[in-house]
Amino acid sequence: MSILEKFSLAGKVAIVTGASTGLGQGMCYGLAEAGANVVGIDYVDMPETQKNVEAMGKKFHGIKMDLIHASQSDLANLVAEAVNVMGHVDILVNNAGIIKRQDALEFSEQNWDDVMNINSRTVFFLSQAIANQFVKQQTGGKIISVASMLSYQGGIRVPSYTASKSAVKGITMAMANEWAKYNINVNAIAPGYMATNNTQQLRDDESRAGQILERIPANRWGLPSDMMGTVVFLASEASSYINGFTIAVDGGWLAR
Repeated sequence: MSILEKFSLAGKVAIVTGASTGLGQGMCYGLAEAGANVVGIDYVDMPETQKNVEAMGKKFHGIKMDLIHASQSDLANLVAEAVNVMGHVDILVNNAGIIKRQDALEFSEQNWDDVMNINSRTVFFLSQAIANQFVKQQTGGKIISVASMLSYQGGIRVPSYTASKSAVKGITMAMANEWAKYNINVNAIAPGYMATNNTQQLRDDESRAGQILERIPANRWGLPSDMMGTVVFLASEASSYINGFTIAVDGGWLAR
């Protein structure tokens, strides 16, 4: 197999959470362009994502689910539906997440619990469900979670987000330790400052946005398309000996 063939996802099925907009949508497009059929998960319909994936000649199946309040059995049922529709599953991208901004002195229990639930609890239990499916299939598989710069840094006014994304980096390593023997690769991507819904408030703050841009060596905010190459790499055979690592896609932010 040539190196370019190792990057192909032809015949693969990818589940992507948070597939309606932003980074999740961009990664759906990258995976589809590389050859994968896609199961998109979000709390809203995903007509734009579906249209564009199908325009590439790939299948798309959307599942609406509230991942903040999803139970362990809900997530197992999600995987079962994906397999029932597509026949098998090969890739999971844990992208869905939220952020709540509030001073740490006043930070609410609701803001803590909602963020931790979707950003770390759901990541673990959906990964658990998909790993069990991979073991059942005896095919191995790829699990890719979206971490953050705040997997490495403390941040300001986002304590639950920092805690949850630090957890993503940690459980990525923990899951890789246990599941590599099943030919399951578990890795993560840490996006830098991306022009998405999550950063709209920051980008609207002229002073803060200027401070952020000054620190990014690439001198621009990232785009959903900047995630495509990394997610395809981690989803493909080209990354078969990478386990438990979090790759920064940050325009050089962490290098400063």
